[in-house]
Amino acid sequence: MGNVFDPSFIDPELDCRAATFENPAGGRGSGGTAGGGRKGAPSRVLLPDERVTLADIDGPGTVRHIWMTFPPAPPEVMRALWLEVSYDGSSQPSVSVPCLDFFGLPHGRPVPYHSALASAQEGRGFNAYFPMPFARHVHIELVNSSGRPVTLYYQVDYTLERVMNAGAGYLHAAFRRENPTVLRRDFVIAEGLRGPGRFLGCVVGVRVIDAGHWYGEGEVKIYRDGDRELPTICGTGLEDYVGSAWGLGPHQALYAGAPLVVGPDSGASSQPPGSVDFAGFYRWHLPDPIMFATDLRVTIQQIGAAFFRRGRDDYCATSFVYCRDPQPVPRLDVNAATADIGRRPYEQPGALEVLASFTQPPG
Repeated sequence: MGNVFDPSFIDPELDCRAATFENPAGGRGSGGTAGGGRKGAPSRVLLPDERVTLADIDGPGTVRHIWMTFPPAPPEVMRALWLEVSYDGSSQPSVSVPCLDFFGLPHGRPVPYHSALASAQEGRGFNAYFPMPFARHVHIELVNSSGRPVTLYYQVDYTLERVMNAGAGYLHAAFRRENPTVLRRDFVIAEGLRGPGRFLGCVVGVRVIDAGHWYGEGEVKIYRDGDRELPTICGTGLEDYVGSAWGLGPHQALYAGAPLVVGPDSGASSQPPGSVDFAGFYRWHLPDPIMFATDLRVTIQQIGAAFFRRGRDDYCATSFVYCRDPQPVPRLDVNAATADIGRRPYEQPGALEVLASFTQPPG
């Protein structure tokens, strides 16, 4: 199969489909059937604890793009909407993460940003462009564990293909949180998946506990294929890992950035030590691939350096790893994911949060 990123590439046998609430099976000639094609079923209200299927597709094929939106809400509500994906008939998910973290934004706080693989356009249109190949089947579900009804709009764009590319892997996404971290014990971003595979990158969030001290400088370490005591790749600090330096203010770029920096002085080009309560960053290893043959472990250092007077913080991470074979990841612990992320006194609800008040359960 040719390169779909080449705009001159044409292959009529690449069967292009989309799953929505109007056409959940992605059937040919079946889009816009509700309401005579006039916005008959663009969305659905999900009740508390409801699990809804977004796509259930026989392959081979590739999910190319996932878009969704839901009304703004407090952080603990936003983070309680989560995504699960399973492949080829497995009863265990290979993706189990909060929706916003999947789209690059930890802590349940949407902000506008864009990158090569994910974006939050205007902070409310959530997009992911991670290719998700599958040989026989893919099943995508969303769960509302927020305790309140939530209106969901979505679209899953995919292609059906003759065969799954022999060199392709299945996307795995797993969420981890350590609240709080242990001084001088590195926080694990990714581990436990067998190769061959590729570490695509991660979305990491920090809730600063040791108030008044700089939370940065922790080195990202990548252990691969038998590395034990020391990694093959070791960076120089978290702000450097995301392409910046000398502190970490809000910024974004194609392959790395820190779009979420929350504190009393949020919006400044750099944040002085002690002024940040929440930070979130992403890193995509696209032009600098991280391949592994057998095993992978990615960590970020909790340095405890006296020079920086470092203490402990609260770290979370969503890792994105392609593996040749589909494998289960730990299921999301919703209570752990939503704990301790409430708004600070200086944070104000967004103007569009009133939309949530119009959500009505079906019937």
